[in-house]
Amino acid sequence: MRKIAGVVGMMGMLVTVQAEARSLAAIKQDGTLRVGMSGDYAPYSLRLPDGSIKGADVTMAGELARALGVKVEIVPTTWKTLKDDLLADRYDVAMGGVSVTPDRAAVADFSVPVLTDGKRPIVRCADKARFVTVKDIDKPEVRVVVNPGGTNQRFADANFPHASVRVFPDNRAIFKEVAEGRADLMVTDGAEVDYQSRRSAGVLCPAAVPDTFDKADKAYWMTRDPALKAAVDEWLTKTLKSGAYGKALAKAAE
Repeated sequence: MRKIAGVVGMMGMLVTVQAEARSLAAIKQDGTLRVGMSGDYAPYSLRLPDGSIKGADVTMAGELARALGVKVEIVPTTWKTLKDDLLADRYDVAMGGVSVTPDRAAVADFSVPVLTDGKRPIVRCADKARFVTVKDIDKPEVRVVVNPGGTNQRFADANFPHASVRVFPDNRAIFKEVAEGRADLMVTDGAEVDYQSRRSAGVLCPAAVPDTFDKADKAYWMTRDPALKAAVDEWLTKTLKSGAYGKALAKAAE
């Protein structure tokens, strides 16, 4: 019995314990809103070589903090650790192109949707008519590159069992893999496809798909506190209605 109890005790130590999330009252008392961002998903958030970060949601994070009467702190996270970092209370709100998914909604609150987007391929311009359906892509000879841990990898794993799928660790440099011929395509959200195609005009193009392969809302993902969600939703609803978010996104996409 003593051995069994010891084993059970050791197993208990290995279980990840969810940290207590900060309430809106605690955020205001502290004076800082911690916003988690991957910094690798333009035009929402992009960390530059000098360590600074820019993007539409960087602007929005500052505006949200101002509306709450606090300052903002950008907390680096990754798509792979996004959920763990939130549950460990490393940040209060995730911004920067976060897709609404059932597993995320099960553990934390989403704001009202910011926009709706969907997955489609970015390819070399010569191939824009070659990869227009999932079936076109899901072939052994097709080389797909994907960043780890987020909905892009989930989509690739679910839809391309026969293609050659390679996980590339740096989403800021991943598009060079396609541009320089080491991969045939990447499937990501439409906003990123359009942004990267403009940055590499004449080299990278959106595939000529009739529509996105799926649809998903983007929203802000936050710790469970009714007062925090109500405050974020109220601010965001006004921000969307005024056109301020659209202007920030358009500027970041230039």
